[in-house]
Amino acid sequence: MTDWPILSTVTFLPLVGAFLILLIRDEGTAARRNIRNVALLTTVFTFVLSLFIWAGFDTSYAGFQMVEKAGWLGGGISYHMGVDGISMLFVILTTFLMPLCILASWESIKHRVKEYMIAFLVLETLMIGVFCALDLVLFYVFFEAGLIPMFIIIGVWGGKRRVYASFKFFLYTLLGSVLMLLAIMAMYWQAGTTDIPTLLAHDFPAGMQTWLWLAFFASFAVKMPMWPVHTWLPDAHVEAPTAGSVILAGILLKMGGYGFLRFSLPMFPDASLYFQPFVFTLSVVAIVYTSLVALMQEDMKKLIAYSSVAHMGYVTMGIFALNVEGIQGGIFQMLSHGLVSGALFLCVGVVYDRMHTREIDAYGGLVNNMPKYAVAFLIFTMANVGLPGTSGFVGEFLTLLGTFRVNTWVAVFAATGVILSAAYALWLYRRVVFGALTKESLKGLLDLSSREKAIIYPLVFFVILFGVYPGPVFDVTTASVNALVNNITLSIEASQAAMAIE
Repeated sequence: MTDWPILSTVTFLPLVGAFLILLIRDEGTAARRNIRNVALLTTVFTFVLSLFIWAGFDTSYAGFQMVEKAGWLGGGISYHMGVDGISMLFVILTTFLMPLCILASWESIKHRVKEYMIAFLVLETLMIGVFCALDLVLFYVFFEAGLIPMFIIIGVWGGKRRVYASFKFFLYTLLGSVLMLLAIMAMYWQAGTTDIPTLLAHDFPAGMQTWLWLAFFASFAVKMPMWPVHTWLPDAHVEAPTAGSVILAGILLKMGGYGFLRFSLPMFPDASLYFQPFVFTLSVVAIVYTSLVALMQEDMKKLIAYSSVAHMGYVTMGIFALNVEGIQGGIFQMLSHGLVSGALFLCVGVVYDRMHTREIDAYGGLVNNMPKYAVAFLIFTMANVGLPGTSGFVGEFLTLLGTFRVNTWVAVFAATGVILSAAYALWLYRRVVFGALTKESLKGLLDLSSREKAIIYPLVFFVILFGVYPGPVFDVTTASVNALVNNITLSIEASQAAMAIE
């Protein structure tokens, strides 16, 4: 397997499926069934193939593995792919969620099925490429191109305000990334290359680090999204189809956090330390403010969307604690949130497919005729709250621990978010699931179908597994995180010693 370009294979395999779908004439029920089958088989095969990356990964090595490099644009710009302990699990998360998204769209998407499946497969290639790219230009191409299929998915298959939501999503994220493009050009002129491993070893001047950090921050903060540039997210989630919301919350939001870990911290360590109080402030405001906003929502999707902003606040807080506990917690929280928030949106999709409304007041007493759904929804709700024994607890605890070691008051204020998350999550669950089944429209609802069980049960399993036994995640991330923290510490100490001499 050493000579097999597994990363390129996993990255571009979905495009092969998209091409096969393109060859199918979209006429009639049989054609739509074939299109769905090709999309599902492609995503399943991509996931199985991606497990070989995990199987062949050396957890004791902190550097990039399975590296592929070839000439591309010349002048120090190459096609360069590789994974380390930070990026590898995000590749697995992407390939794991995609078959579930295809299954979730099996019956709800009835028009333009061909274009829908092609958009999702193209999006999968671009998302995997973001986590594997080891060249800044290549990273930027994947990072920005991912906007296009998501823009189409929201704009064509979304709700009533889908055009407004899709343009808002596109413009916010594109404008943020323009500054990152300028920063990439400045780094190329400074270092003479866009090769990420080379740039990680390059010592950028302290003054330049500040401006580069701000440029990258503008892009990643919108992508996460951080307060106050989060306003595009609730609209995008509410209008997107169920599978679109799953990918948006599960993968696309994680690209911002991944960008901080890949670029901001290791390449601009002095600027990261300088802006640490700034990021802490935004993170605490996001955790508290968006949790309070979530309490006021009457739309299930919008409530979960604001919940996502709050949980991403823990991620940024942990990452910029600049210690092992905080960064490990940030990574784990991103992976856990990818499972939990994706699962919550799928749970909303289950009842939306039956009732065609997301208004909380339209429901109540579902435990009476949908007990399996009620149990699954409860597990994901508890994970969202951060209950011990679920994956949500591990990430939140570590981010708070890492932050506590840097700034006690920030950790104390952020901890109030745990109370608020319990308030809005349990309030939602009580109104939707508990109570008497009095509404006539709800009495005929059936419990989870076999297809829905195939989507939701694997998520239940992993949310509990990683809550009880998070070892498999930490085994992969530990070496890379330790190396990252050591490099940051050495860079900051060297800069402070140089300033003391001056």
